[in-house]
Amino acid sequence: MTATNEERWLLPAGIEEVLPPQARIMEFLRRELLDLYASWGYELVIPPFIDYLESLLTGTGQDLDLQTFKLTDQLTGRLLGVRADMTPQVARMDAHHLRRDAPTRLCYLGTVLHTRADGFGGTRSPLQIGAEIYGHSGIESDTEILRLILLTLRAAGIAESYLDLGHVGIFRGLARQAGLDANQEHALFGALQRKAIPEIESLIGGFGVTGAPARMLIALAELNGSDALTRADALLSAADRPVREAVDYLRRLADELNRWHPEVSVHYDLAELRGYHYKTGSVFAAFVPGWGLEVARGGRYDDIGRVFGRARPAVGFSTDLKSLLQHGQGLEQRYRETDPVYAPWSADPALRETVERLRASGERVINALPGQQQDPRQLGCRRMLAERDGRWELQTLGKVDSPSFDNQ
Repeated sequence: MTATNEERWLLPAGIEEVLPPQARIMEFLRRELLDLYASWGYELVIPPFIDYLESLLTGTGQDLDLQTFKLTDQLTGRLLGVRADMTPQVARMDAHHLRRDAPTRLCYLGTVLHTRADGFGGTRSPLQIGAEIYGHSGIESDTEILRLILLTLRAAGIAESYLDLGHVGIFRGLARQAGLDANQEHALFGALQRKAIPEIESLIGGFGVTGAPARMLIALAELNGSDALTRADALLSAADRPVREAVDYLRRLADELNRWHPEVSVHYDLAELRGYHYKTGSVFAAFVPGWGLEVARGGRYDDIGRVFGRARPAVGFSTDLKSLLQHGQGLEQRYRETDPVYAPWSADPALRETVERLRASGERVINALPGQQQDPRQLGCRRMLAERDGRWELQTLGKVDSPSFDNQ
């Protein structure tokens, strides 16, 4: 159906434009965050926006199949995908191109595209920024990523946040102990994500699971909150060793994070299984009070590079720059620019030299255009260049009505 002229300004659902001054603030925040990651030793990589579908849907990408826009390459006939997440591509860079023995720290930023809105403020086109460590497995690298999440939120002006920690090994170990097959595990996984206890009980009964394994799987849905690990010691006391080790890992991870950030609230959700099909250990998310969606997410996905020829442990996180701006405070003041200077249209070399000197010093200078009738103050200019005795000097124009931008 052909759009009418009145409809051509409409955007697809979940797709947004970013207008001034939000775009300028977002760009300053982007630079600050990438500089932050660089100061920790993270190297910037830029994956392609479009890739072969099988590359996007390997490892972590399997969970993204329904979120990925697909199209046919007119050159080769192969299926291509528009990236819905950059982690598989960054893993390929580490495994296939860089091939380092030492731990590698990489960061990235770019637009990803989702077929459906999913978290991060309901957008289908997040401006994803993140950081990942390849080649180290343990509490220390998990803690570093968690610290970067907290620093990222603070840089974005989010002063109050809390972390939600989980571990996929807990459910995975209990499912194995209960003898569940892949289909049963998948069905129970879905019920756990909904915290649907009656459904969980019905499924477990239907699977023929009884005794301690049944009680522990049912209890898992309610093992959340700041005291979840304490309750898990009692409720999961009959669990096999891998489950108890996973619980202990979370406790040690929280203790290590507390050494660096004792002011941060840590909650636990042992039934939270973000990225269950590819995560191998800890999973975490950051939340802000009063907002039901996470503002950052991450976890451990060891051996993600196996399909690219080199298995390496990995842990990382990502967030959406647009979502950070939505929740950040004080960014307008922090990234406020000086009002521009208005310069008349003239070929006078002295004026040109003055304008170039002002711009080199960090000033914004707007040149008038021939025939322009607009009052300089309508452009946000509080000062203008005026000639006096052969010299170009700054003059004050008085109070300025800042230009407005119609976001609709």
